[in-house]
Amino acid sequence: MMTYKETLFFIGKCLTISHEKKNYEEVELELQSGKIDWDQVVKVSTGQFVFPALYCNLKRMKFLHYLPKDLVEYMEHITNLNRDRNQQIIEQAKEINKLLLSNNITPIFLKGTGNLLEGLYEDIAERMVGDIDFLVSDSEFKSTIYILKKFYYSEFHKNKPDTTLTNRHYPKMTKEGRIASIEVHYKMVSNLKIIDFNYDFIFPNILKNKHGSFLSHKDNIIMTSINKQFNDNGQFLKNINLRNSYDLFLLSKKENTIESIKKLKNHKELNCFIYSCYNIFNKPKSINFDNNDSAKLFYKKQIHLLDNPKSSLKKRITKDQLKYSHRFKTLLKALYNKDYFNYVLNRIKSKL
Repeated sequence: MMTYKETLFFIGKCLTISHEKKNYEEVELELQSGKIDWDQVVKVSTGQFVFPALYCNLKRMKFLHYLPKDLVEYMEHITNLNRDRNQQIIEQAKEINKLLLSNNITPIFLKGTGNLLEGLYEDIAERMVGDIDFLVSDSEFKSTIYILKKFYYSEFHKNKPDTTLTNRHYPKMTKEGRIASIEVHYKMVSNLKIIDFNYDFIFPNILKNKHGSFLSHKDNIIMTSINKQFNDNGQFLKNINLRNSYDLFLLSKKENTIESIKKLKNHKELNCFIYSCYNIFNKPKSINFDNNDSAKLFYKKQIHLLDNPKSSLKKRITKDQLKYSHRFKTLLKALYNKDYFNYVLNRIKSKL
């Protein structure tokens, strides 16, 4: 039986075989050995949200004959479902783009949806997408919400306080007959260390096509790294997310990764993520980074967690600490900020 770590790194190499000859050759040898624990591969790749991407890469390189026939049929079925879903997400995003452009608002699509619209993936089925995330300027934020509500979008969680103040976006919204929920962002990161990565920073460099607007490749490298290290607390949790890492790998084929993140003054944590991706994908030349002690230490701690599953208890404690730290900071702000005071008051009332 393959360990979680062995499986994770095997999947990582599989995700790069369309681009990396060395990994193509190593993966084929491993497949020929007949020692792959496919139950474990399915479990880990599904948990990492890269199951369709795994299938697409194996199919593209004509490796499917090494897999059990029933597994290939299952992978094909799931991938087809995801392709259909993503096509619907693309159409929904195009509809939102048209609606807002008609009101002189340019939505900038982020993360998975932005990547789908931009054409980052050879097959749109590769990326598993949850919400449709897009960014608008501060001055257009309230107008955007108003327009979407007139277009029959409404809050997913009814009768709950507005959490916009303590978040990066308006509460999740849905519309009957549309496949995905949407999150309207007025900022991309909450951490004050990199608060300068905002609408004004990215807008001059946005890319556009007939489907919509999205981040430049350099800014997308920054956004992908920020999502992992700051928005998802990867800098503290030291966990590995292959979906984010796969996006970073594909973006590294478009722009120099280290030059991209150096657009920000504070990029140390982002470099740690890039160094981690470099190792997870078996050292592809396209992923560039600063080979410094902090990056090495970060990756060493990631490997320690993989080698010592019992350390997951510490990870759960860290998650709780982060959650309560956020709440404590909100309470402190409520002491001197009227908006935060009203937010806390409404949260308390909602619990009564």
